Amino acid sequence: MNNLVNILQDLIYVYTLVLVIYALLSWFPGARDSKFGQIIDRLAYPYLSFFDSILPSLGGISFSVIVGVLVLQLASNGLNILR
Repeated sequence: MNNLVNILQDLIYVYTLVLVIYALLSWFPGARDSKFGQIIDRLAYPYLSFFDSILPSLGGISFSVIVGVLVLQLASNGLNILR
């Protein structure tokens, strides 16, 4: 059980990094059009689109990445309880 929890936590950590990179790419014009940006977009968009549909953007700023990271961290903390 511990090994499974460790693997899931590692996957959550890696996906959190993907979300942070996705957010950072939004600061640079055309960064998401690069090959790397397209890969990150394909990985992050399906998860973030769920939060985009629930949360309205305020002043053109989307908070889906922040909420997505918080949900992942809550899941990771929940996995810690299972240990």
